[in-house]
Amino acid sequence: MEATATFGGLELVTSPCVMTPRETSTGLVVCATDHLEGRSGVVVDVGTGSGAIALAIAETAPHAAVWATDVSVAAVELAGLHNRITVRCGNLLDPFPGTADVIVANLPYLPLGERQGYPELASEPVSAVFAEGDGLGLVRRLVAAARRRLTPDGLLALQIRGRIHSARQPDLHALEYLLDAPATLAA
Repeated sequence: MEATATFGGLELVTSPCVMTPRETSTGLVVCATDHLEGRSGVVVDVGTGSGAIALAIAETAPHAAVWATDVSVAAVELAGLHNRITVRCGNLLDPFPGTADVIVANLPYLPLGERQGYPELASEPVSAVFAEGDGLGLVRRLVAAARRRLTPDGLLALQIRGRIHSARQPDLHALEYLLDAPATLAA
């Protein structure tokens, strides 16, 4: 069952198979476009879901080549409705061939064991919000992969608990440190 949602001024097709786009994620769009400063470049939205973030970046940075990846076939089909972005199915950066100037992601970060404590997220797909262990395993794996896949001055921007955390390629250790102390991420 498809529906529509507004994100960053864009009207998007969405469905129950992806997380509903939220305006807090527009911070990822701002990070990406600020880093590009009007230049062309390559941006990858990892865990794209509906494609909202990728499409908003493509609209605000028209000279950028915007890629979007997701492990969910249904999400990739939905995001693929937008012909302005290149969408591929696969894990994290695996389906993306090359290096990126910007990588953005709003991956699952809440511990699966705490699911009952978030009734406001009950209608969202579990795999889009919750993950095993402390919930940050996918995010840690993305930071490690970004070391190899960002250009030398590339930027990684993550949304965790409604806040944007970013670092340029040479400073990714700052994000690793942050992820090693999850209590510092509390909203």
